[in-house]
Amino acid sequence: MGTAPKDATDHTRRANEARALHFDEADFTRASQGLVAQHATGAIETPLGAAWDTNRYAFIERGSENPDTVNPSLWRQAQLNGIHGLFEVAPGIWQARGYDISNITFIAGDTGWVIIDPLTAEPCARACLDLANEYLGERPVVAVIYTHSHTDHFGGVFGVTSHEAVDAGHCRVIAPEHFLRETLGESVIAGYTMTRRAMYQFGPLLPPGPRGHVDCGLGKAIPFWPPGLIAPTEEICETGTELLVDGVRIQFQITPEAEAPAEMNFFFPDHGWLCTAENCTHNMHNLVPIRGALIRDSLKWSKYIGEIIELWGPQIELTFASHHWPRWGNDDVLSYLRLQRDLYRWVHDQTMRMANHGYTAVEIAEMLTMPPEFTAESHTVGYYGHLVHNIKAVYQRYLSWYDGNPANLWKLPPVEGGQRYVELAGGADALLEKAQRWFDQGDYRWVVELVNHLVFADPTNVAARELQADAYEQLGYQAESATFRNAYLSGAQELRNGTLPSRPATRSGFLMAMTVDQIFDAMAMRLKAEEVGGLSVLLNITILEHGQEQPWVLGLQHRALHYVQGRHDDAAAASLRLDRPTLLAVTEGGQPLAEAIAAGNIVAEGDISAADAIFGHLDVFFSMFALVEP
Repeated sequence: MGTAPKDATDHTRRANEARALHFDEADFTRASQGLVAQHATGAIETPLGAAWDTNRYAFIERGSENPDTVNPSLWRQAQLNGIHGLFEVAPGIWQARGYDISNITFIAGDTGWVIIDPLTAEPCARACLDLANEYLGERPVVAVIYTHSHTDHFGGVFGVTSHEAVDAGHCRVIAPEHFLRETLGESVIAGYTMTRRAMYQFGPLLPPGPRGHVDCGLGKAIPFWPPGLIAPTEEICETGTELLVDGVRIQFQITPEAEAPAEMNFFFPDHGWLCTAENCTHNMHNLVPIRGALIRDSLKWSKYIGEIIELWGPQIELTFASHHWPRWGNDDVLSYLRLQRDLYRWVHDQTMRMANHGYTAVEIAEMLTMPPEFTAESHTVGYYGHLVHNIKAVYQRYLSWYDGNPANLWKLPPVEGGQRYVELAGGADALLEKAQRWFDQGDYRWVVELVNHLVFADPTNVAARELQADAYEQLGYQAESATFRNAYLSGAQELRNGTLPSRPATRSGFLMAMTVDQIFDAMAMRLKAEEVGGLSVLLNITILEHGQEQPWVLGLQHRALHYVQGRHDDAAAASLRLDRPTLLAVTEGGQPLAEAIAAGNIVAEGDISAADAIFGHLDVFFSMFALVEP
């Protein structure tokens, strides 16, 4: 179809004009303070094209006219996130901002760089390191700190160090406890579908422009490059742990189940610097992102921020995070922390207060509105999170997806339900006629809900797709949350133009850092259970790694895999001896089992067909599956 994005309707113009802004203009001063240098071109090139290009967002400048297709509050945030360069935060600490969705922080140690969060993509991290070395003096990278288990805080690690440097002890890699476990759960176990859904959250396929992509709320955009991962060499397990990292003293606070299931804040007591990772940034964050993730604990989140104040409050001279810009001065920092603390507590407590009156998540999301204490400050506005889905996240954490009404206990799937709703409406034409009337009245939320039934009942109905896209588009233009805008506009774009071709998906950037048990967990999730009924198999597997042999038993029984580390079983039907790269190749479909054996990559004994009972029944996932249609 290829319909282009449309203008804002009068309803949308009026809605955006009504959004009055009274935010502190000091944010622009903070975001610009300490500029040392900027990337020479703003474009970070690779052999496959630009991984990052600030020039794509040149239409967003401070003081530029607010288009009627962008919520004014989001337009302001987009201007702030567009400020890019290498900035001095304080003597001895610098940040590169605006060259990835996240920040990379450089601290001058006694002998080299201590780097906090090496971004999402290797080319972006390398370009920022080059910028720091050029303008601040070249230093080796002697330590990397991952603040938490989200990809945009470790995915660019190969741009600043290497496996060889880490294995040789030249570079420490420090992370919070259970970092690898949580990375596996999010980036591999759920990673295939989460990656597809993230395309709606971040909007990477939306063309930048006033009718398309303007921001991600948490940062400008995500880079075009696959992430990598080096496993940590050290984990922080307790609050109060102190490390000396290349002469820099750091005190840690672990914050599991806050913004990430494995995360930590830390403080530099000799300088008064506080790093809040992603637990305190300049927006209201997600309690569950729309791409999907484990539900975050808003009560713990609030308490962790309170703990920061108790641990280090009087000593804090500045705070910086893995997104956005720093804040300076003890009074300003504490005011900021207290409001962030109380934001997550308010969402938690008021949601559960209403829940205990019997209201459902959907009802509570319509009942609660942000009080003036929070709407007066931009750093508590939902540019990345949103009050609507944060309320639903709190509710789901305690009470599950089910609202208690048996009518919602076993609902029909979208296609079958859609067909019945279309029949109930009197057919497709009658449904569209009514929906168009509501669209003309500006009731876009209802149009989206109503026409969705017709799209799922008949995805070939062009008029339904166009009207659904039109309604999504106006909701996107009005959205203050960047993630809501990106999701609505991505849905509109795919309804009009279709999706990109689907292809086999892999999580190769993470696999080499995974432990053997994590590889088996990822493999077990791909087992085609319908094909292995009645099969019961035990395999002895020896993994060769770092000159050592690791014995494992891998079993298939009752259509599920299980494994045991540290021994072999006399009842095993076959034995396989291989290194970890070969295990990855076989489990990820890069090399069939028989081919690996024939090539000598696997030494096999016993009944090899028994091994194929497991390795021959692994599913393949594909990218770009449908979201807004069947």
